[in-house]
Amino acid sequence: MLGIAQRPEGGLASGASSVDNIDRIAAYRKLPGQNVYVIVGFTVNSIRLAWLRDMSSHLIFGLPATLALFALAILTLRNTRKISSAYGQLREETVRRQTTELALQQAQKMEAVGRLTGGIAHDFNNLLTAIIGNVELALRRLDGADERVGRSLSAIRQASLRAATLVQRLLAFSRQHPQEVKTVDINRLVQEMSELVHRTIGEAVTVETVLASGLWRAAIDPNQLENAILNLAVNARDAMPEGGRLTIETSNAYLDEAYVQRTGTELKSGQYVMVAVSDTGTGMTPEVRDKAFEPFFTTKPTGVGSGLGLSMVYGFVKQSDGHVQIYSEPGQGTSLKMYFPRLADEAAFPTWTAPEEPAIPRGDRHHERILLVEDDLDVSRYVIEALSEVGYRVDHAATAADALELLSKTPDIDLLFTDVVLPGGMNGRQLANEVQKLRPDLPVLFATGYTRNAIIHHGRLDAGVELLIKPFTTEALTSKVRNVLDGKKA
Repeated sequence: MLGIAQRPEGGLASGASSVDNIDRIAAYRKLPGQNVYVIVGFTVNSIRLAWLRDMSSHLIFGLPATLALFALAILTLRNTRKISSAYGQLREETVRRQTTELALQQAQKMEAVGRLTGGIAHDFNNLLTAIIGNVELALRRLDGADERVGRSLSAIRQASLRAATLVQRLLAFSRQHPQEVKTVDINRLVQEMSELVHRTIGEAVTVETVLASGLWRAAIDPNQLENAILNLAVNARDAMPEGGRLTIETSNAYLDEAYVQRTGTELKSGQYVMVAVSDTGTGMTPEVRDKAFEPFFTTKPTGVGSGLGLSMVYGFVKQSDGHVQIYSEPGQGTSLKMYFPRLADEAAFPTWTAPEEPAIPRGDRHHERILLVEDDLDVSRYVIEALSEVGYRVDHAATAADALELLSKTPDIDLLFTDVVLPGGMNGRQLANEVQKLRPDLPVLFATGYTRNAIIHHGRLDAGVELLIKPFTTEALTSKVRNVLDGKKA
């Protein structure tokens, strides 16, 4: 009745009946001109049942379709996330691959340049040996008699020694410099040479050492490590014209597989001994940093640097089965880190000890007889004269076959001094093996400027081998010969 009162002409009304208390929905309309209403009513439950009957047919087909669409949406979302993740991984892998390829290309370029420079360097060894040796003999014989000639000869000697230094740096870069590997306590080596570093770089630069406790040992050539640190110290000094701070740091390090892969080299993951030389200097641009290890590359004025200092460091570290990395930015200084493999068996190599002060030469005359085996005529003439002047008797053979024949006829030979590379099909090592059958007690001294031969493997000198590296000075020659004859390891 409330609904009719509000809308008397017609409408809908709902509510519970006063008769049976059942909810109904009723439609009503007043007949025109009459006070009579037409009313039609249905229970709410009957309407709901009719709606459910009509909707059930739709639900049978619509609900699975809806669920399928919902599942498809979820699957699409998951696939989208997977594709996005895969794309991100692909992008990262592409960057890693490009980085590795660039590193590999750089390593291959350095290897090719190393082979070229190494080949050139070897051609100079015999020439420089003859030049340096004969100039020193001439100076000794001149004995100050003609000052002008003496100055000229001294200038030739100094220039030849500088050339010899360049050759050794080229050999170091090309990983063809003979290494006398020893078990080295790098902390002690750095401490021993700190005073030398101070004197070398001057008072304007403060030198600090940060040495890790419990540092592992490494199997390296201590002399070459000293040269590497000195080269880096000199470079650091030149990068700090107004002064600054040089830091030499050591630590134990672990290079994981991810780091190794980024280098693009044959470096192996594992434990390493790290030596870092850092400065507060001008730093390097990325372009300079990428070329820093190339031989003869330098940013210094003409005549100031040879461009071989960092090349030597690079070659030495690589020959030691290690890794070297430069960190530098313009205005932020430079840090160069050298990584050397940890030595597991410290007894595998002789232990390095700090060198003692050299004894003052006594100028003694000697009497021993030496068999020299050398195919280069200029070198052999020089060696014969240099050794003869201090009293040695020297027999010469140009080939291994000639040497064996001479030795069989000359039983009083006291030392075999042979080049490693010889003509005639038998090298110096093979000659020494044959000589040992005839004279097991005969000491042998080898001479060479080439590392890829019978007594040096992977750049490292075979155990128990005495070697004189070309080019050598007269002092080095006579000192080495004397030490070998006296049974001293020099």
